[in-house]
Amino acid sequence: MYHRYFGVLLAALGTCVGFAGATGVPGFELIGAAYAQKPAANTVRPEIGKPIQAALDLLKRKRAKSALAKVREADSVTNKTPYEAYLVERVRGQVAAAAGNAVAAARAFEATAASSAVSGAERLQFLAAAAGQYYLTKNYAKVVEICARYFKDGGSDKAVRILYVQALYLGGDFAAAAKELLRDVRTEEQAGRMPPEAQLQLLANAYLKQGDSLGYGSVLERLVTYYPKNEYWLALIHTVAGARSGFSERLSLDLARFRLATGTMRNAADYIEAAQLSLQAGLPAEATKIIDQGYAAGLLGAGPESERHRRLKEMANRNLAEDKKTLGQDDAAAAELRDGTALLNAGLNYVLHGAGPKGLAMMTQGFRKGGLKHPDDARLRLGYAYQLSGQKQKAIQMFKSVRAKDGTAALAHLWVLHLGRGG
Repeated sequence: MYHRYFGVLLAALGTCVGFAGATGVPGFELIGAAYAQKPAANTVRPEIGKPIQAALDLLKRKRAKSALAKVREADSVTNKTPYEAYLVERVRGQVAAAAGNAVAAARAFEATAASSAVSGAERLQFLAAAAGQYYLTKNYAKVVEICARYFKDGGSDKAVRILYVQALYLGGDFAAAAKELLRDVRTEEQAGRMPPEAQLQLLANAYLKQGDSLGYGSVLERLVTYYPKNEYWLALIHTVAGARSGFSERLSLDLARFRLATGTMRNAADYIEAAQLSLQAGLPAEATKIIDQGYAAGLLGAGPESERHRRLKEMANRNLAEDKKTLGQDDAAAAELRDGTALLNAGLNYVLHGAGPKGLAMMTQGFRKGGLKHPDDARLRLGYAYQLSGQKQKAIQMFKSVRAKDGTAALAHLWVLHLGRGG
């Protein structure tokens, strides 16, 4: 999945040393004449220059294997000068790469980069090319080594850095890969850019490989912020409400509400459970909406459980009809109670019935009255009510005030992330 991040990488590395050039090696289009015109220190004897020129001509005609034979002919000449040795290795790397011999190409490019005849700028190009060829051979340790030399010598090509990080990851150094990836992600963010999705995916997996749940969760938060796909929301929800997270069961309905808002209900059982929890809480207006969404999603009303779904829908509708008849009858009594629980519940019911201003006023009154067993549950549900009423900023403000460590604050934080990106 993560290799698509590097889909154009090798092509980019290739062209930086002329892989796509007419002869394949930059600066050698007229090598037959060029070596005769070089200063004395860089002259090339005909017994080397001619087979090298022939190799380039063959490469131009896409006859890489024949070109390799010509390179070997040039290499067989004894007492080569540093410049001649550099020229042979440079062309050998080009021809070997074209022939698909990544091992030979990598060694040749590495040797070219180490030559005393190569310029500083060219050295960086050939180190990059060597790293790319070593990557093709899956010699990730060598890729890391070559890239480190590239950076030490002043190289800054982004494609090489991507290759470096990928090699760290594939070589099993997940801690180093995560460190480098996080640095790159922060650089993108500080520049006001979105980090690439695959870069974040790789960082998430680097944390997972180390068992770093905090790091993994932080990357999932970035993913849902920049790329709010259902799969990322589901993964993040699992980190918050998974079996080992300490998430309180009393928040099950609150969690279902968030999953409905983010479109992460996966199957009929999710909708049925949410609707039943809502009915148990005395909120048939909410239950019927949940069931209707399940039907609209094609997950309810079909299959062997369709009759059960129909019965649940009919029960919710009956409860809703009765609730509409009795709505408001107990408001005065709720206001007289010593704690605000009844007012909070009644107010949320009004919001769910579409009477947002009245419901929010009652919930606020109940919250201020106090005496609540779980005050942060009230904050969470008041934030939800603000969200339902279209008051996003007030919802965010309320969610940010939640502090309980039993999963309430974590769920509220998910709401802040969701609403912060326009949810």
